[in-house]
Amino acid sequence: MKDLVEIRWHGRGGQGAKTAALLLGDAALSSGKYIQAFPEYGPERMGAPVASFNRISPKPIMLHSGVTNPDIVVVLDPTLIESVNVTEGMKEGGVLIVNTERAPQDVKNDCGIKLGIKVFTVDASKISVDCIGRDIPNTPMLGALIKATGILDFKEMFEDTKHKLEKKFRSKPEVVQGNLKAIERAYSEVRS
Repeated sequence: MKDLVEIRWHGRGGQGAKTAALLLGDAALSSGKYIQAFPEYGPERMGAPVASFNRISPKPIMLHSGVTNPDIVVVLDPTLIESVNVTEGMKEGGVLIVNTERAPQDVKNDCGIKLGIKVFTVDASKISVDCIGRDIPNTPMLGALIKATGILDFKEMFEDTKHKLEKKFRSKPEVVQGNLKAIERAYSEVRS
């Protein structure tokens, strides 16, 4: 892992972009890394475009500003590609992961991506409906992110997320199991 990895999450209010960034941050912290996980607040409402961010490093993070040149971009809602420049500021060699049933090459074409960015796709909405019963693609996108980037050890991230979900949903074991199944499925189904 390089010294500092910056991640930008794009979603719509209610899809869990903030929660996904926090879960990733917690898992990275549990693995001994330094982290930042924060949303970008504005006049958000259910369905409005939102962004959340992570910084992950093996060293203390002294930077305290927004993420403008992400190494990794995760898109929870593919319709945002039409209205938000999701690749804005992406670095050469960056990784774009999109929740869609479409092929990575189709997304590359839609976004006008040059050769230097790797594109991955996974149908996280279908996975979340199948596994959780609702279209909340954040946890499946965590699995896809780990597979596409190797930024964290999958088993460590999975166990840490399991503990967080068990604490949050202690009276709803079906929610915990559905989210865990969704993470595993997206990890195995992500395409490049």
